[in-house]
Amino acid sequence: MLKVKNLTKKYDKVLAVNKVSFEIGSGEIGVLIGPNGAGKSTTIKSIAGLLRFDGEITIDGKPNKSIEAKRVFGYVPETPALYDSLSVWDHLEFIARAYDLQDWNDTAEKLLARFDMDDKKNKVGKDLSKGMQQKVSICCALLIKPRMIMFDEPMIGLDPKAIKELKEIFFELKDSGCAVLISTHILDSIADVWDKALIMNKGEIVFNSTRDDMALNGESLEHVFFSKTEGEGEAG
Repeated sequence: MLKVKNLTKKYDKVLAVNKVSFEIGSGEIGVLIGPNGAGKSTTIKSIAGLLRFDGEITIDGKPNKSIEAKRVFGYVPETPALYDSLSVWDHLEFIARAYDLQDWNDTAEKLLARFDMDDKKNKVGKDLSKGMQQKVSICCALLIKPRMIMFDEPMIGLDPKAIKELKEIFFELKDSGCAVLISTHILDSIADVWDKALIMNKGEIVFNSTRDDMALNGESLEHVFFSKTEGEGEAG
């Protein structure tokens, strides 16, 4: 579903990402982890179509910046980008109109209820806490019923109940055949949800394995992470 091939990105003379390649299949949950400066953010923004890059990124077989790819792609950025003067419901309606969704109201209502936001429908963006903004951002990404979705640090600012709901949604997405990519520096937060682990360091993928293969080899994600990034600072 998501294929990244030889992704390379330079900022002036700084090589931020160097020939990165990986895939996330339908019904698979991948996690992208690595130290600060490893290239995760550049990779995420490239996949989302926010940066120019060398290499190839496809979603459902289509170039990631194409309309066809964007129609099946959901994205929850690290920092919610809500409009100050639009209400919670306005944001959902904006997405519904942009994607030409039909019969979306019930889905929107159920998503808001799951995140305890059904009584905040008329609140405008500037009056929402960061956690509430994050919930709206997640609801907007899920409203389109994506076939590939990417979360960048999705649990920061969320309350425990919302985190529990989001983890359940990860599994629901997986069961529906959606490809999921989660970028995070909090290993504990994704310990029980991932199928494939991608560890980045110094702009490259230094480890790419599945949970099943790691279990066969007796490896733990935490141990492998620190062995591959030792001395590179905190995860971020």
